[in-house]
Amino acid sequence: MRPYQTNAGTAMNKNVTFLIAALALSACNSGPAQPPLSEAPLAGAAIGAPFTLTDQDGRKRSYDEFKGKYRLVYFGYTNCPDICTPDMQHLMAGLTMFEKAHPERANKVQPIFITVDPARDTQAVLKQFVSAFHPRLIGLTGSDNEIAATAKAFAIHFERVEGSSPDSYLMGHSQVPYLMGPDGKPLALLPADTPNTDANEGDPKLVAAELAKWVR
Repeated sequence: MRPYQTNAGTAMNKNVTFLIAALALSACNSGPAQPPLSEAPLAGAAIGAPFTLTDQDGRKRSYDEFKGKYRLVYFGYTNCPDICTPDMQHLMAGLTMFEKAHPERANKVQPIFITVDPARDTQAVLKQFVSAFHPRLIGLTGSDNEIAATAKAFAIHFERVEGSSPDSYLMGHSQVPYLMGPDGKPLALLPADTPNTDANEGDPKLVAAELAKWVR
């Protein structure tokens, strides 16, 4: 014989079941807990400083104008097909994945590409380059001194490697995709592919996961 159950008891059981299901759904949707920004890998590092450079549309842009936003900062150059182009493809694809999963949080991320080859990376060249990867990607250039000072502030090393002709030179540079916090200070390095390996360490899924870990 089934135990006696009143209508009130049945209703209570239904309410408890609904509450448990709702809590379980909430837990599933919340994803893994985010660690505090103070525990970010680069927290406290002396990386980054205010700068003013020129974007792909000829406008002066300062680092401080992005206060309150997370900044994805990458130094490279447009004539760098083996590293910079794949890195930008993976980073911006990862940002796009993050936008689809967390649109409000992703809107707080400003991607920035800073050239280390201002002689060839004119505004027109930068505009064509950044437009190929993401609609919100900003490309920045400046004088040799401005680029050198900005790179130094972000702990980026670069040097010119001469080629067979004056215009065929390469630029050796640090491969470092920074995620900077809303205060402009460093949080973490985003995944980037290691050249000459079979694995794709810069897989967009890994980029999206790292953004989800730190961007609030």
